[in-house]
Amino acid sequence: MPARVTLFGIEFDPLRMDQAVAQIWAWIASPPPRCAMVVTPNVDHLVLLTRRADFREAYRQASLVLADGMPIVWASRWLGQPLPERVAGSDLVPSVFASSSTKNTLNVFLLGAEPGVGQRAAERIQRAWPSVEVVGVSSPPIGFERDDAANAAICDQIASVQPDVLVVGLGAPKQELWVHTHRDRLAAKVAICAGGTIDFLAGKQRRAPQWMRESGLEWLYRLARQPRRLFARYARDAWVFPQLVARAWWEQRQLHRRMTELASAGRRLW
Repeated sequence: MPARVTLFGIEFDPLRMDQAVAQIWAWIASPPPRCAMVVTPNVDHLVLLTRRADFREAYRQASLVLADGMPIVWASRWLGQPLPERVAGSDLVPSVFASSSTKNTLNVFLLGAEPGVGQRAAERIQRAWPSVEVVGVSSPPIGFERDDAANAAICDQIASVQPDVLVVGLGAPKQELWVHTHRDRLAAKVAICAGGTIDFLAGKQRRAPQWMRESGLEWLYRLARQPRRLFARYARDAWVFPQLVARAWWEQRQLHRRMTELASAGRRLW
């Protein structure tokens, strides 16, 4: 894997979609000592990371950190540390499914979404990708993460089927914190924290058209569909994210100046 890129206080893996899929299959073929954790931060995640030390720690220990958001990709290029492309969780999961075959079958567990939605997603997945078998579905109730017995039961359910991929759709930061907390007990080779992906796979929610996703306008599509839920969040992100970019630029400039001064001092000594 290429060296990570540090932006906004976290380390990103500069991978294209095909490279990310290949890495996930490499872990499936040769499982790491503990479940590999895949996260896909977007702008909202970056804003949350500025306030949540526990969230930052979960990201610090993630196995794969992929940029889900064109603003992050654009900012990385402007800051001189380019990420190759956007790799959204809701695109990554179907891409992993599509890369399976009769020779490389894939066992999947779906954790999250409302009751019944996971089952509908499982049915649609197995129709779309016959080589993918959904071996388990769980839709835990609100607040389950604070119930030790409920968490143990979910881990036991996952352990009973030992999936190749655990798709976790609990929303951020709950999904990342839950996987991070229970990672050593998860009998899955890879856990992908994928937000609303289970809803998309079930047909409950629609993705933005492809052209909007590629042009960085998926947020506008989602805002138009769910204005009450998303307006305050997007307004906050639109205020905070440019400040994060400006701070990163200033820190880079200061670092460059210090390095220039040190180089100049070294030449004078010689």
